Amino acid sequence: MPINQILTNNFRALVKGSALAAALMFAPAMLSAQDSPAPEVPSEPAATASATYADLTSMAERSELIVRVEIRRQAELKAERAPDLAPGFARLYLEARTIELIAGQRAIGESLAYLVDVPLNEKGKTPKLKRREMVLFANRAARATKDRPAQLQLVGPAAQLPYSPAFEARLKPILTALVAPDRPPLVTGISDALAVPGTLAGESETQIFLKTSDGSPVSLTVLRRPGQPPAWGVSWGEIIDSSARPPEPQTLRWYRLACALPARLPSNANLAREARSRRLASDDYAFVMRELGECERRLTESA
Repeated sequence: MPINQILTNNFRALVKGSALAAALMFAPAMLSAQDSPAPEVPSEPAATASATYADLTSMAERSELIVRVEIRRQAELKAERAPDLAPGFARLYLEARTIELIAGQRAIGESLAYLVDVPLNEKGKTPKLKRREMVLFANRAARATKDRPAQLQLVGPAAQLPYSPAFEARLKPILTALVAPDRPPLVTGISDALAVPGTLAGESETQIFLKTSDGSPVSLTVLRRPGQPPAWGVSWGEIIDSSARPPEPQTLRWYRLACALPARLPSNANLAREARSRRLASDDYAFVMRELGECERRLTESA
């Protein structure tokens, strides 16, 4: 089955147009040389703590399944089978035992196989991962056969992360929010924005209407009153609520806005004709973006 990219830990795809099935075909013969356990890998807290809310949510949304596994065997692919491998990395074929299906709608087999690129250790050697527990964010690539375990394709460069109870506890609320009946829709852009000055100096109201993947109405409201700091909120529905509040940071509703909206208000979305109103709409949008804060990513790139 063709694979568009073999995902690596250097935050970019390294292999294009290769065949996952072909790579896996040659791997079992190499297993004996690297079958001994040697858990010399980066500490779990350091490896998983670097993953931000945006990283985990992004990978979770791209995954058919999220599974906790124990590495049973590994083999390093030779250079000719990893022509686009980045310096300082090794491409591994891993076979693993399924411990727990953390998320996913279909059952998976007890044995899994996949490819992953990992950084070499301080001595320039390939890390030994046998007996290590990992969390995989993946899609199915091929079913299991009599002679071969089910094959997975990781969804991103950092889609293999060391398992720890603390990491799973941080991941579970994200997965719960993604399947909740009232989960917010995907925000895809800005439809219209209009700022209307009030009758008093310093008084105004700005409405910003967002585009969503399913057409669900979402709008931002910014209110300015004389002698008061500006206030803003988001309405997730048909009714524009002037008392709406901002989303809590590091939640799915925050992620939908902070990680999807453009940095600046597009000029063609600003409906105002008068220069003062146009400037006010742009300033209010910039205020909202500052309030949301940065969509920090350390392991993934924006979709």
